[in-house]
Amino acid sequence: MADDRDPPPSLAEQVAMRLRDQVISGVLTPGQRLSEAKLATDLDISRNTLREVFRLLTREGLLKHEPNRGVFVAVPSMASILDIYRVRRLIEVPALAQAWPRHAAVARMRAAVDRAEAMLPAQDWRAIGSANMEFHAAIVALTDSPRLIAFFAHIIAELRLAFGLLDSPELLHSPYISMNAQILARLEAGDAPAAATMLDDYLSKSERAVMAAFARLG
Repeated sequence: MADDRDPPPSLAEQVAMRLRDQVISGVLTPGQRLSEAKLATDLDISRNTLREVFRLLTREGLLKHEPNRGVFVAVPSMASILDIYRVRRLIEVPALAQAWPRHAAVARMRAAVDRAEAMLPAQDWRAIGSANMEFHAAIVALTDSPRLIAFFAHIIAELRLAFGLLDSPELLHSPYISMNAQILARLEAGDAPAAATMLDDYLSKSERAVMAAFARLG
């Protein structure tokens, strides 16, 4: 019988996942120049492998190569942000509408909400933003689709870059801590369709806030 399992990721793919996680967590920021020599040393890989990593992440839109200048973390456009929210609605809302309230990913959603609430008194907006990303990744995990989960990791990395351009992280993240908690409460109560409706409204409000802040950048 043929083995139809996906092959294990290559070294370049593993390193690309690590750098993608650094984008999602806000460690790598829009416009940041990446030093090939330093990264190769820090990651303990060859420069050839690192260049393959750069090619992978450039194809995903997370990095940009500028001739004679080097490799930079990408800066999202307004068009890309609009498209990200379009894709989020197509994936997240149906995932939540059809969710089983006792799915294992619901515990991930609860942990993300609790972590964001715990960080609120210290106003650790980067940590709160990371918890928010985890909350939405957990929503997609409700689908049990490895392909959707992997694809969504690319989407939220691009979204984190958009957040990184804006100068008011509190405005972006503070209102959505309670919204995440309310969505989760509806799901835990067994009303997945209502939770999905709330999420759809949430995404519309988030999109408007991000686009308004982005427009103010000039």
